[in-house]
Amino acid sequence: MEKKNIFVKTVKVEKKDFDEAIKNAFLKKQKDIKLDGFRKGKVPFEIYIKKYGKESLYMDAVDMVLPDAYKKAIESDKLVPIIEPKVDIKSIDENGVEFIFTITTMPEVNIKKYKKLGVKKQEAKVTDEEVEEEIKKMLERYSELVIKDFGEVENHDTAIIDFEGFKDGVAFSGGKGENYALEIGSNTFIPGFEEQIIGMKKGEEKDINVTFPKDYQSQELKGAKATFKVKVNEIKTKVERKLDEEFFEDLGLEGVNSKETLQEEVKKNILARKESDSENEYIDNLLAKVAEQTEVDIPEELIDDETHHMIHRFEEQLRMQGISLEVYQEITKTTHEDMHKQMEPEAKKHILYRFILETIIEKENITVTDKEADDFASDIAKRYGMEKDEFIKSYGGIEALKYEVSIKKVIDFLKENN
Repeated sequence: MEKKNIFVKTVKVEKKDFDEAIKNAFLKKQKDIKLDGFRKGKVPFEIYIKKYGKESLYMDAVDMVLPDAYKKAIESDKLVPIIEPKVDIKSIDENGVEFIFTITTMPEVNIKKYKKLGVKKQEAKVTDEEVEEEIKKMLERYSELVIKDFGEVENHDTAIIDFEGFKDGVAFSGGKGENYALEIGSNTFIPGFEEQIIGMKKGEEKDINVTFPKDYQSQELKGAKATFKVKVNEIKTKVERKLDEEFFEDLGLEGVNSKETLQEEVKKNILARKESDSENEYIDNLLAKVAEQTEVDIPEELIDDETHHMIHRFEEQLRMQGISLEVYQEITKTTHEDMHKQMEPEAKKHILYRFILETIIEKENITVTDKEADDFASDIAKRYGMEKDEFIKSYGGIEALKYEVSIKKVIDFLKENN
């Protein structure tokens, strides 16, 4: 079925322009051309053509003329593509090259209703139990490990151990460590390992027998029985902190010097986090409600493109944590196709919401002045300790900032008219 937002454009590059591109393609590679009787890089164009034919330069010439041909294709009807076009070569010979561009523009977005949606914002509340739980976690984070000279390893102690693993009496790769700090009860080792450390004393050696999980990442060790030779070099126990003057000094929070002031600070922080979550949920619910009232045919190619961008962003986040995408996929037993399938619904939602917001911006004639974008840049740059011009450049320029401000304005519009 023919779609109103898909255009097929044919553009012919005539012989004169294509011949010029062929000569330029030759000049680009001339320095690397070798032929008997000529020094490298000194082969004349006519001799090269006689030897290899013009056809050998066609594809390089196509690359040179393609940008201008594409520009003509979209300028003819002032098209604004939303994804990379599909490009086919209809014909190519000494008389020129003819391209067929399949160009996808913004589809028609029919929003039946986007005002008076009846969506309610969840009120953010903080309970005393939540405050106490957060303070407990803070005390835990600031607790100290002290050496335990006497006694045995107990649950929640940290044992400093040497270990080496053997399968059928043979040491296996990656199964050895020295002076490894293992918190008992953290479940970071194979099931059954940590429990067998409990009761050991400093300097004690022991053989620990375990069975690797059936879904373990190493094929060699899946479901295998293994023995670890373990020695406890040192035992450290956790000394929990108290709400005293020393703890408040370590926190370094301005105005926090008592249990009461800490409770107030923690409550304020939890409330701010909950209000932010509530605001994000409210906006998402608003857009979801508008989406229910929206008809649009989203191109599969665009969903595919957005999904790939999401996977790439996820890969960057993993890299910042020191994990490669390959390692993540091995640990989680997922393939690239699995990730694509998992992320596709979210990618489709991102695109749908973007289409909705851009359509309402146009319907309501929401505009952004240079000053509004400049003020936005100043505010954000100050927050991150950057120069304004540096921030604008890193963001992609003033037009990218204008778009961001327009999105904020249309979301405010939806909230005001809800």
